[in-house]
Amino acid sequence: MDLDLSGRRALVCGSSQGIGRACALELAALGCGITLLARNTDRLDAVKDELDTSLGQSHHALAADFSDPAAARAIVDAHVGDTGAIEILVNNSGGPAPGPALEAAPDAYLAAMNRHLITFQHLVQSLVPGMKARGYGRVLNVISTSVKQPIPNLGVSNTVRGAVANWAKTLAGELGPFGITVNNVLPGATETDRLKTVMTTRAEKQGLTFEQVAENDRKGIALRRFADPAEFAAVLAFLASPAASYVTGINLPVDGGRTLSL
Repeated sequence: MDLDLSGRRALVCGSSQGIGRACALELAALGCGITLLARNTDRLDAVKDELDTSLGQSHHALAADFSDPAAARAIVDAHVGDTGAIEILVNNSGGPAPGPALEAAPDAYLAAMNRHLITFQHLVQSLVPGMKARGYGRVLNVISTSVKQPIPNLGVSNTVRGAVANWAKTLAGELGPFGITVNNVLPGATETDRLKTVMTTRAEKQGLTFEQVAENDRKGIALRRFADPAEFAAVLAFLASPAASYVTGINLPVDGGRTLSL
């Protein structure tokens, strides 16, 4: 199985912690040169120091805020102009605040669309020309199992993740003739700060302890545990590799069997 990414370059968004960091580490371990992208410069520098360089790959870190899509695009455009084409794009950004769909302010939906769909569109437009020129392209969107089954109390997130999923499926058809694949990778309950925030909010609303909420959630997962971010990263790295050249336009859950029936 060809998992070798030597000589390839990846832009990994939201890579200062959690799933994004794990994806950057795994891709670098396969030989890929990584450009980290997130808001916190200190965290980015710390992750950059962790990345594998044993195959001669070099790494970069860019600070950008996805709440300003045009500014993020300008930073990436300048980086590509300075360093060359990037063949692998990992679109990843922290989810909107939890809460019911009905109670969310309209501006919350607009902000989430900007942070996710609109910024992702800018980044794809920035990188696809280089993918075409290099004859290799992977667009990987880290979204949510909510695109298969909405998650209670995540109204805004469910909505924007669904929009991204269908945007990606449309792109898969448009970019397929160029050998560029587009896939959505759907994390289930993964041990990240985001999961802790969501469960803490639920615990407060339900009058339960954090551990009671966690135990109830684990019962709904076939493997009866939450994922380690590295387990998610391994699946994403496969889709980024030459071995996955005939996989495109899919929503792939990495959720321990939580969405068994979908």
